[in-house]
Amino acid sequence: MATTYPLPKFHFRVSFGDSEFNCTEVSGLDFEREMIEYRAGADTEYHKTKQPGLSKYSNITIKRGTFSDTNKEFYDQWVKTVYFQEGEEQYRGDLTISLLDEKHEPVVTWKAERAYVTKIQSTDLKADGNEIAIETAEFVHEKLSLL
Repeated sequence: MATTYPLPKFHFRVSFGDSEFNCTEVSGLDFEREMIEYRAGADTEYHKTKQPGLSKYSNITIKRGTFSDTNKEFYDQWVKTVYFQEGEEQYRGDLTISLLDEKHEPVVTWKAERAYVTKIQSTDLKADGNEIAIETAEFVHEKLSLL
């Protein structure tokens, strides 16, 4: 009998639109269903029923290292979604995050539909630090699907 193990969470791929980015961290892959409490006026029972309501999705936060050769693509794709001029189309795309197996194949894939960047945070600078520079982008989206 073959033994199965849980997947490690450190091997993943992130793509937005046509671009793929190496990232150090992804968070916010969750949703919750709002609850509706209801009681009909002519109900003989003295309690409310609980029914499922609308889905609510968290923002997805992505952190990545600052690279000199890919920074232009990063900012062209992500920043223009935050600072678009009036009259220009706001860029939206599907944000896809895949958890990969040891063969680099997707095992679990989350798809955030019609996503766009709502916040970009550049790295903090510290003269006596020895950490790598990390950029953060926060995406909002309309729907999160597990493929």
